[in-house]
Amino acid sequence: MHINELLTTVVDLGGSDLHLKVGNFPIARVKGRLTPLTQFKKLVQEDTIAMAYSIMASERQKSKFKENLDLDIAYSVPALGRFRCNIFNQRGTVGMVLRVIPRRIFSIEDLMLPKALTKICEEQRGLVLVTGTTGSGKSTTLAAMIDLINATRSEHILTIEDPIEYLHRDNLSIVNQREVEADCKSFATALRAALRQDPDVILVGEMRDYETIETAIHAAETGHLVFSTLHTLDATETINRIISVFPPHHQKQIRLQLSQVLKAVVSQRLVPRADGQGRVPAVELLVATETVRSCIEDKDKTKGLRDVIAQGTSQYGMQTFDQSLYFLLGEGLITVDEAMKRATNVGEFKLKLEGINSTADMSRSNMERGMAISAGGGREAGGSLAAPPIAAPPLSTPPPVPTQQSPQQPPLPPDFKIPLGR
Repeated sequence: MHINELLTTVVDLGGSDLHLKVGNFPIARVKGRLTPLTQFKKLVQEDTIAMAYSIMASERQKSKFKENLDLDIAYSVPALGRFRCNIFNQRGTVGMVLRVIPRRIFSIEDLMLPKALTKICEEQRGLVLVTGTTGSGKSTTLAAMIDLINATRSEHILTIEDPIEYLHRDNLSIVNQREVEADCKSFATALRAALRQDPDVILVGEMRDYETIETAIHAAETGHLVFSTLHTLDATETINRIISVFPPHHQKQIRLQLSQVLKAVVSQRLVPRADGQGRVPAVELLVATETVRSCIEDKDKTKGLRDVIAQGTSQYGMQTFDQSLYFLLGEGLITVDEAMKRATNVGEFKLKLEGINSTADMSRSNMERGMAISAGGGREAGGSLAAPPIAAPPLSTPPPVPTQQSPQQPPLPPDFKIPLGR
């Protein structure tokens, strides 16, 4: 059994990850679900060790794994694709997880992301953060945004990644991609060096520590457009996480700096599609406005960011997770059960589905017409476009909540008006 044989099977199944653990069958994550590959034998220690060392390209990588007991590397298979690999020790055995990196870079439309992201890509300077849990599609979204800039602007794009995932070819822009430990020592040192390499756009794979965050903010202040990621759940937590990295006596100054450089926060959660064809992203989108800047500067106002986002839908294209889930539910793209599992405020979301809105919600609902996505199939369905862009229509009545007597919602007729009340 060779690692390439397993990876070929995962790609053929449309999977996103391959898990290898001693004593288990190889396991693929297909459309969000772990699926044992029972056509192969259960793994023994010799299998995982042989596979691990077969993808380590150098003695340096082998030495690092022996020293640190885990290793992040990229692995390429001709005619199949690239894979991000994490090799680690667990209970005295070697385990591996390999993430499939598609050969094709999907567009914002393919991925069914908010159309407002195309406007964010037009920014000339500042900080744009894409956040979410592991496996929520952050790297894929960043690749789509970088690819859009590459196709529409003449810029020098510099990426710093660990490891390099999507490969970008020069288009209108020139793209240099540096891999941590292969081309540079760390994110922080590479980011400091980047300021002398005449970049227009800088992509930092992850803001992991104080030094990287501080340098990224400095790079945004000096006129660069900086993209990066954080493992946070939503926009409010993202702001708080960045501020908390700094010593207390520096936090007021960092709030001022962050309020001036931050352009947008894109937070994602992948939700299984109702038709079973993969997953669709629910997206919370914060766009920097004067009100948002004020909330960032004043720590007592930061907790009110969610309401500010909810009120900025029609004018600025902002949206909360609950608004995004409600919209996807109205489109029939997700089920009520899945929406309820991922709602930020479950009680409020349930009341909204039942058609019970507060006075503030009723006045705010008239602003929820700026949400629009393209009906792409998403990464797991190949990204093909099935219909013109989906836009939020005028409000009428909320979508029906399934009951025990009517467990399934009937299909929507073509001219059905989808509500988007909050």
